[in-house]
Amino acid sequence: MSDPAAEIRTRPLSEAIGERYLSYALSTIMSRSLPDVRDGLKPVQRRLLHAMRLLKLDPDQGFKKCARIVGEVMGKYHPHGDSAIYDAMVRLAQDFAQRYPLVDGQGNFGNIDGDNAAAMRYTEARLTDVALALLDGIDENTVDFRPSYDGIEEEPVVLPAAFPNLLANGVTGIAVGMATAIPPHNVAEICEATLHLIKHPNATIEALVKYLPGPDFPTGGVLVEAPDSILEAYSTGRGGFRLRARWHKESLKGGGYQVIVTEMPYQVQKAKLIERIADLITAKKLVLLADVRDESSDDVRLVLEPKTRNVDADILMESLFKATDLEVRASLNMNVLDAHGVPRVMTLREVLQAFLDHRHEVLLRRTQHRLDKIAHRLEVLSGYLIAYLNLDEVIRIIREEDDPKKEMMQRWSLSEIQVDAILNMRLRALRKLEEIEIQKEYDALAAEQADLQDLLADEPRRWKTIAGQIRDIAKKFGKRKARDGSVMGTRRTEIGTPPPVIEVPVEAVIEKEAVTVICSAQGWIRAMKGHLEEDSDIKFKEGDGPDHFLHAETTDKLLIFGSNGRFYTVAIDKLPKGRGHGEPLRLSIDLPNEHEVISLRLHRPGPDGTGTQKLLMASDDGRGFQIAEQDVIAQTRNGKQIMNVGDDAKAIACFPITGDRVAVVSDSRKLLIFPLDELPEMGRSRGVILQKLKAGQALLPAEKLVDIVTFSALEGLTYGSAAKVKKLTDLSEWLGKRGAVGKKTPTAWPKSGKIRD
Repeated sequence: MSDPAAEIRTRPLSEAIGERYLSYALSTIMSRSLPDVRDGLKPVQRRLLHAMRLLKLDPDQGFKKCARIVGEVMGKYHPHGDSAIYDAMVRLAQDFAQRYPLVDGQGNFGNIDGDNAAAMRYTEARLTDVALALLDGIDENTVDFRPSYDGIEEEPVVLPAAFPNLLANGVTGIAVGMATAIPPHNVAEICEATLHLIKHPNATIEALVKYLPGPDFPTGGVLVEAPDSILEAYSTGRGGFRLRARWHKESLKGGGYQVIVTEMPYQVQKAKLIERIADLITAKKLVLLADVRDESSDDVRLVLEPKTRNVDADILMESLFKATDLEVRASLNMNVLDAHGVPRVMTLREVLQAFLDHRHEVLLRRTQHRLDKIAHRLEVLSGYLIAYLNLDEVIRIIREEDDPKKEMMQRWSLSEIQVDAILNMRLRALRKLEEIEIQKEYDALAAEQADLQDLLADEPRRWKTIAGQIRDIAKKFGKRKARDGSVMGTRRTEIGTPPPVIEVPVEAVIEKEAVTVICSAQGWIRAMKGHLEEDSDIKFKEGDGPDHFLHAETTDKLLIFGSNGRFYTVAIDKLPKGRGHGEPLRLSIDLPNEHEVISLRLHRPGPDGTGTQKLLMASDDGRGFQIAEQDVIAQTRNGKQIMNVGDDAKAIACFPITGDRVAVVSDSRKLLIFPLDELPEMGRSRGVILQKLKAGQALLPAEKLVDIVTFSALEGLTYGSAAKVKKLTDLSEWLGKRGAVGKKTPTAWPKSGKIRD
């Protein structure tokens, strides 16, 4: 008996964990999450269909309990939990999840509201015609089989797949380090594109997209993605599609109207959507909408009531598209396992070509399998014919010889297969009529054999045969009627055009209210109701006090500029309410702790012109530029980088531009004044040199810019503190070109070095 301790190997922990995690990752990628490009199925789906075929659950047969099917799959092929198998079966049966269901379910298999299916002991299932097309020819050596997990049973590596299931039904999956997301498509369009590829093997993606213009979701909807974006997605294998609910305006008595939603976006649960809309109405986030109710029966009918008849329906729906899942983005990531089991992202052309290559391989193997069967049968029939020609001698040998088998093989040069067939022949088959039938069968099989051999030798004929099979699929499933009477092949998702840009007033989604934004010196911010006076009794934390005090509306936005050169945008309605001391501003924006807020101002786009203001920005390394306020709006918490500050620099100023002169002052009290015209308007940039500053030397730090203002030359430069204001009207001594050194500041300059304390 071996010593277990002798089997212990010392390995670094990182190496051991790495090997095991790699094994887990490969198992997840290849055995669970990613589909095969040839049949478009994950292993659990393929095993389900294979087990249901063995259980003889054909469309014309009766149903069997799902619990029986799940037990069969789990016990023989898929050693995972029963819930994973049943969930996969339920999805294959849902006509709102699958464009062409592979399982015909009887019982409660869930609904578009998001309700779950009944337990597997209550539901029954069988295969659909589409599933049979995927399994067609599986008994004719068209695909390889491998041992199941316990080595007792065998399962197919891939299905013959006469149906283009990968694109037709789509698939989603998340593996380790990669994912797949392929939306459903129309099978008639897939077949048209495939036929074009057969006829033109070097067809471009542009040509294929003419036949396959976009996804076709089982729940319908309107595809509003731009054609060039669709083309790019199919050309790269990655992208997305904007999908909107289908709606129309329904007139009411008295001149009013209501909006009726008749088709939901793909995989959006109607009940959760209604709950979300109701919550937004309650929170006064959809002030144009009065009510929502569900009047659906077998068909979707979602009723949206506007606040008043004067509300424009397009603006109402645009606000809903922005705030709810009435508009979604369907991802495209054609990451699949190729014919060699290697995961990779394929283009539309590669996916179609992989399907055609698989069909070609299936045709070759199926034809060879049939030829082998024919050769065996012809061998048997030729033995029968020899027996009929020598019937009396055959009978004599059988009756008199000790080893009739050996005697017949030597006498007429028969094979063992032929002799066994003759010896096993029934006496009633010795009629003359039977001999004629055998000769007819022999001639028919010989003709079929010659035809199949010609097929194997003629590649153009093989592709012509495959094209015929694809046309049959298009004819059968492109026009086939569903159980509800609708034609399954008819495109359900409308290929629309990108909607025109409709500016949704902020008031359409936010109720406009007066608020006062208060930000303390320590960075605590809040929005209190009403326009308060600065001397109002407002409480702050101990040791803290007011810093910014802004009168605003809930529809406004707050522009925040940090010393890192980034702008941050926060909607006023998202700020904490006036109770307590508010919240730290850093909870609303991702401003690093080592940086500080430089400026905080309102952005209120509109006819009052405040949104078109020019801003001046400067950094302490003496650089700056102008920028339009509308160009600094950020869309995320991370902000928008506008000013590229150096490693040892930071932004120090951001304010609206007024006047026609710029004044800058350094920490060595050098003042420079130059015309505003010399300061360019730029986008994201480090800026131009405002003032020439001395570089650092030995123990002396580099000179820094400490302040910058703009003013009118006619009015002069105001400097000093609030207690002691001075005005510099004669600017000649300090006037110069942008980038100059400047002259010493005038007398009575603030001790802080800044222009205005």
